[in-house]
Amino acid sequence: MQKISTFLWYDHQAEEAAAFYTTLFPDSRVIKTTRYGDAGPGPAGSVMTVEFELAGRPYTALNGGPEFRFTEAISLQVECDDQREVDELWAKLTADGGQDGPCGWLKDRYGLSWQITPRVLLDLVGDEDRAKAARVMAVMLRMRKIEIQPLLDAAEG
Repeated sequence: MQKISTFLWYDHQAEEAAAFYTTLFPDSRVIKTTRYGDAGPGPAGSVMTVEFELAGRPYTALNGGPEFRFTEAISLQVECDDQREVDELWAKLTADGGQDGPCGWLKDRYGLSWQITPRVLLDLVGDEDRAKAARVMAVMLRMRKIEIQPLLDAAEG
């Protein structure tokens, strides 16, 4: 068992969000659903928390009510192997009310921010050739969903 895990506060969509997220990644599953009892604060029998794993990492979703909302100050970053994976996750996470954002960031339909990042981008912006890294960064800053080929073209100069 990991000592630290991510805890996500939803208004009332914890079960729906966990079920959706677990369809996106291999080695993902809902582990346990806990319901409110008579003591509340939610309606008795309604979902309180959902424990789940994404790609083997633990998360808990809470139906805590509307008091708190997600902001871009926290996001889940997904390192993608190729453009196909970027495109697929981008389409699924922005569907049904999600919103695309700049530089590979998006918000899903529940308001949670994600960074859909091709691994090659991380390699290129961290390249020891700082001129190459700067060219790649300049191209990436103009993107919404990250497109790998323009990054590779910028790296070549």
